[in-house]
Amino acid sequence: MEAVGMLFSGFTEALTPLNVMMALIGALVGTLVGMLPGLGPTSAIAILLPLTTVLGPIQGIIMLAGIYYGAMYGGSTTAILLNIPGEVSSVPTCLDGYPLAKQGRGGPALGISAIASFSAGTLGVIGLVFFAPILADQALKFGPPEYFALMILALTVIVNLAGNSIIKGLMMGMFGYFLAMVGMGPAGGQLRFNYGIDALSPGFDMISIIIGLFAITEVLKGFEEKHAAVAVDSIGSVYPSLSDLRKSSKAIFRGGFVGFLLGLLPGCSTAVSTFLSYDLEKKMSKTPERFGKGAIEGVAAPEAANNATSSAGFIPLFALGIPGSPPLAILLAGLMIYGLQPGPVLFEQSGSFVWTVIASMFVGNFMLLILNLPLVGLWARLTQIPYGVIAPIILTLSFIGAYTVRNSMFDVFVSLVFGVLGYLFHKYRWPVIPLILCFILGPMLEQSFVQSLSISGGKFSIFLERPISLSILILSAILLFVSLVLIRRTKLRVKEAIGAEVDIAG
Repeated sequence: MEAVGMLFSGFTEALTPLNVMMALIGALVGTLVGMLPGLGPTSAIAILLPLTTVLGPIQGIIMLAGIYYGAMYGGSTTAILLNIPGEVSSVPTCLDGYPLAKQGRGGPALGISAIASFSAGTLGVIGLVFFAPILADQALKFGPPEYFALMILALTVIVNLAGNSIIKGLMMGMFGYFLAMVGMGPAGGQLRFNYGIDALSPGFDMISIIIGLFAITEVLKGFEEKHAAVAVDSIGSVYPSLSDLRKSSKAIFRGGFVGFLLGLLPGCSTAVSTFLSYDLEKKMSKTPERFGKGAIEGVAAPEAANNATSSAGFIPLFALGIPGSPPLAILLAGLMIYGLQPGPVLFEQSGSFVWTVIASMFVGNFMLLILNLPLVGLWARLTQIPYGVIAPIILTLSFIGAYTVRNSMFDVFVSLVFGVLGYLFHKYRWPVIPLILCFILGPMLEQSFVQSLSISGGKFSIFLERPISLSILILSAILLFVSLVLIRRTKLRVKEAIGAEVDIAG
């Protein structure tokens, strides 16, 4: 019951005019970028992250969280109306959403998508209210060996975020850690790998690297792919009939439940949960032959799973500091930029912040529902904005964002270099999220490793002698195995659905 009391306290802060406005802006911007082909939640958060640094931590994270779940909903619009899944997780929505749109029932499909997103997203946030504090409370017993084991658990996420090649993911992770080693060492405070260059002494700025790898890379990709505006047919009323609601209600519940459970697993991508929930719904249906031809349950289940996984992903992020998806990895960076350390001490040291952000998620989900249903027609027309208009805006925001963090042209240069590198990584299918993850977590791993050996007098057995540390290491091995099985299964399903192999990270 303490959690409920803290949540009510969070609502008093979340419902102040400024915080409500931040949640509203985040939800609207997220929905918009989620619908623009070529942009997704990860790029949107990366582009807007530096601009939110002028806000306070609470307002900044509220807006970024709003962008995240707004973008997760926005992706369903292009999937249903245009058969363009912005993320792999939206592919199952295309399978029945687009046939519904061709039958003139795009409006009800979008309406069910909004209701499923709201219901499952709210379920996920309720789970966050009760699960995260319990997990964080247990984690307060951690010492350096347990933190080291926790970092190992977090790094198993690389397997899920590596795309089609785990080897490439591991190599990118190593590259990220080498970048983090430049500048001041986390354990001894000594300067490393600055080669006498003053600009390298403070180390690379996290925001510059993120802007380069996501925002500038997106612009380069956009010019190459030449995104074209597409016409949208009439979508009809967005309000589903009672029959649609009756058919979808169980699918929403089952999809939300599956998505929430999988979202608790560190590193489980939303693509895994949407494909699993779609398959489950098809197997449980008395008329499975309707799936793929316009079954409304085929839209409800994956959309519910998508949003439940996204909301549940905040539990390992807040309680353990483990991001489960690329957008959450960028949010982790955002939290650290504000001087907040996600993990066991976050609830103890920054309780007011955490509960305000959690309460704002209820507000943001409600806003998505009441705004998106009447605005679906407007959103559909916005998908026709030419990329030539969007690209200069993204570039301008990127350069301003990279410069303003430390008022340094060197950081702008770094963002440009990583923009080109990010484009090459994308072209040759090298995953960039492991790089970001190891850049963030590498110094923490190093620090806890050095402290653990200092406590044990140099004995590595300390990691196996302490029960919590040993349990986390065993859990890491189990999660690694489960992740590999789920990835293999999802890749096969994606190939069946779209006839080609694609990266399922994200």
